[in-house]
Amino acid sequence: MPAANAPHFAQFTTPGAVPAGLVPLLAECWTEVSDAGGAAGFPFAPVDPAEVAAAVDRIVAGLDPARSRLVTATVDGALAGWLCLRRDPHPLVAHWGTLHHVQTRLGMRGRGIGAGLVRRAHVIARDEMELEQLRLAARGGTGLEEFYGRLGWREIGRWPGALRLAAGDDRDEILMVLTPL
Repeated sequence: MPAANAPHFAQFTTPGAVPAGLVPLLAECWTEVSDAGGAAGFPFAPVDPAEVAAAVDRIVAGLDPARSRLVTATVDGALAGWLCLRRDPHPLVAHWGTLHHVQTRLGMRGRGIGAGLVRRAHVIARDEMELEQLRLAARGGTGLEEFYGRLGWREIGRWPGALRLAAGDDRDEILMVLTPL
């Protein structure tokens, strides 16, 4: 029996596999993380919940076992965080995947949820999707390169000043890779 408060990880590979009640929880989490300044895809707070819900709907609609997986973490039945793992099916790049929208509910931070999600995605990518490497782009100035570095990822480059969060607040986009899987 799992310990109380231990995270449980699940993945969803098709739109029909995603429980209807999970979709609004994903949007709620994304809104919460974005409004708190999280680098999960919506850079300007406050975000429009309708825009976030539409983005979640697009992610869920695009789920496909070969190309796109949704990975969630729950604690005591409540959504604690989630991410999206994708691969481009083009033959030139089909051997690598990309992590998107890695996020943890604010009240769940510091409990290993984000690290657990990334580790679970690593296993799925290697063992189920047969990928050879994972990539991601992270917003500079948030400490994300250190977080991913502790999980075995390495920085492979930066796009200086690529992200403009506000006047005078340009951030690097940090390119990271996890290889071999």
